[in-house]
Amino acid sequence: MYEQIARNKRRTFVILFLFVALIGLVAFAFSLLFQAGWAGVAIAVVFSLGLAFFSYYQSDRIALAASHAKPADEEEYRRYHNLVEGLCIAAGLPKPRLYVVDDPAPNAFATGRNPDHAAIAVTTGLLEKMNRVELEGVLAHELSHIKNYDILVTTVAVVAVGAIALAADIGLRFAFWGGMRDRRDSNDSGGLGGIIALLALALIVLAPFAAYLMQFAMSRNREYLADASGVQLTRYPPGLISALEKLRDDQAVVHYATKATAQMWIEQPLEQAPDKSERRKFDHLFDTHPPLEDRIARLQEM
Repeated sequence: MYEQIARNKRRTFVILFLFVALIGLVAFAFSLLFQAGWAGVAIAVVFSLGLAFFSYYQSDRIALAASHAKPADEEEYRRYHNLVEGLCIAAGLPKPRLYVVDDPAPNAFATGRNPDHAAIAVTTGLLEKMNRVELEGVLAHELSHIKNYDILVTTVAVVAVGAIALAADIGLRFAFWGGMRDRRDSNDSGGLGGIIALLALALIVLAPFAAYLMQFAMSRNREYLADASGVQLTRYPPGLISALEKLRDDQAVVHYATKATAQMWIEQPLEQAPDKSERRKFDHLFDTHPPLEDRIARLQEM
């Protein structure tokens, strides 16, 4: 397990580099498509580095704001605070900031850039539907994401995927409503210039799909590891197993979840069809999480 955690840390920086590189490529495609020249290339480099810096320091706030999370009052949510404090002592972690999302769907996520700058958010549905040992299992899972340094890459991915999707949308609108027409009217149109424009346009179109594929690649194994780390922390696998079974059987979706934030949650927060408990193997291909049945089966073997 400790080897897997170390491998996760190395992969985190590789994935972060790939996100920055993809953002840079999209910005570079913009400069080619709109004939910005070397000035456009310089702007692309500055933009990608600036977004990476911003994502590192501000992505947790963006993720919490996007999820409509509010600080959890210590008196109103005493059980929530007590469980996290006890688990943090056991794990040797500083207590993260605690938030609540007003949503009836049971779910939770962790965010931040490191254990010293981390936060956990749970839905009101989770607090209402889980008993003490089940809630402890879920919180241990989220604290494991913090301890395993999963939160940095997943939180930065929220900003990166959103920025790439937005940039692609803007680029396509400009290309079809003005940029491509202006390029055809210029003296450089046709020939090599036309090929470069098409390649740049293809890069802008494909970039969001590449970003989503990176999300899929990075999140599934981390969920298995967080499950295993979580039950090591509580020393009671039935708690998390029971929580995952309740999540499997609950059909509610998180209203404020998006495709960009989906991989942060403990289970797939978006609407799925057919029924979550009856989906075929192929239906899980583009999920951000492994099937709950598989996660439960692994925990039952521990």
